[in-house]
Amino acid sequence: MRSVRKCSRTGCLEPAVATLTYAYSDSTAVVGPLATASEPHSYDLCEAHALRLTAPKGWEVVRHEGEFAVPEPSSDELTALAEAVREAGRYDRPAPQSSEPPEQPRRGQGRRGHLRVLPGRA
Repeated sequence: MRSVRKCSRTGCLEPAVATLTYAYSDSTAVVGPLATASEPHSYDLCEAHALRLTAPKGWEVVRHEGEFAVPEPSSDELTALAEAVREAGRYDRPAPQSSEPPEQPRRGQGRRGHLRVLPGRA
């Protein structure tokens, strides 16, 4: 089964096999095996981009020495994904209840989705 995570490089559609993390305090870029979860301050890379990565002058690149491979998803990841898809697709889900009545548009104001039309000033 292919990884659902793709390379973070713009225009690259290859599966991610490595994770790039910057250690700013050490001026180091670390390229290691794909992290188990996507992190907001790290970047997923395909094998080609992981192997060709260069760092700015004065920075060091620390690279995983083994081969990069698309990791096999664990049953926990598959179960969580399947449950999320099932929940999102349920039609019998009750709508969230609010204790406040829905806001009514005031005179001279139209309501369109989440936006309001306000009368212009003359």
